[in-house]
Amino acid sequence: MMKKIPYHIVDAFTDKVFGGNPAGVCLLDKWLPDGIMQSIAAENNLSETAFLLKQGDCYGLRWFTPTLEIDLCGHATLASAFVLFDDEESNRDELSFETMSGTLSVIKSEGMLYLDFPALSVSKCPDYPTLKEALGICPVATYKGDDFLVLLDSEETLKNIHPDFSLLKKVAAEAGVDPNTFIGVIITAPASKDRNCDFVSRYFAPSAGIDEDPVTGRAHCSLIPFWSQRLGKQKLQAQQLSKRGGVLSCEYLGKRVKIGGKAVRYLRGEIYLP
Repeated sequence: MMKKIPYHIVDAFTDKVFGGNPAGVCLLDKWLPDGIMQSIAAENNLSETAFLLKQGDCYGLRWFTPTLEIDLCGHATLASAFVLFDDEESNRDELSFETMSGTLSVIKSEGMLYLDFPALSVSKCPDYPTLKEALGICPVATYKGDDFLVLLDSEETLKNIHPDFSLLKKVAAEAGVDPNTFIGVIITAPASKDRNCDFVSRYFAPSAGIDEDPVTGRAHCSLIPFWSQRLGKQKLQAQQLSKRGGVLSCEYLGKRVKIGGKAVRYLRGEIYLP
C-alpha cells in the first residue's frame, strides 16, 4: 500500500510566485527514516525541503538540502509556517518549532511572517587565496562564523561576481574546517543609493548541493548583527540579489534576530512512498 505525504512548495521572502526562494514542505504523521527524507529532498532538488511533525503545541522541524541535513534554515522555516498558518493552524498567530538549533518561533502580523532566530557572530579571518580566486575579486575584508562572510566595496562588484564553484568547495579545507561541517559563503556590500534598503548579499553553498541560494535566512543571522554594528541601526532592510531575488525586513535584538518576509504558495500535492 502506498503511503501519501502532503507536500507543498512555497516561495519564501516574496509576494509573487517565481520569486524569492522555493522550499518544499512535507507534513508527516511520524518521522521517516533519515535516508528516505534525504532521498525526497534529492528528488525535489530544491535548496531545502522541510519535514514537519506535530508534537503537542509545537512542531518538530528538520531541513534537508539535496545532499545533506543542515542545522538552520530560514526560508524553509518561513515556508513551513506559511503552510501551517494557511491550513492546520489558521486560528493561531505564533508557532514554535523544535530544531537542531533549538526552539525557533514564527509570528504572523499584518501580512508578514517574522522569524525569531539566533544571532550569529563572525570574526575577521585571513583572505584565503582560494576564496579570492573562486570569487575573482579582492575583498575589503573576510570574516568567518557559521559561514564565511566576504565584505565587498560596492553592490556593483557583488552583482558582477561569477564564482568558480569547484574552487569554492575547497575553501573550507584551506581554512581548516571539518569537511563534514556545512559552511557556505556569504558576499555582502552596502546597498546602492538608488536601492531602498541598507545592504545587499548573495549566498553560495556548492558543498551542500546549492551553487547559489536565492534567499537565505540563515545568512542573515550573521548579516544582521554585522550590518547593525557597522551602520549603528537596530532595524534594517535587506535584499538578496540572486536571479530570483528576495526582500527581508531585519531587526537586531542582541542574542536574537528578527527576519521578516512574505510567502506565496506555488504547489499543493502528495508524495507517494511504497
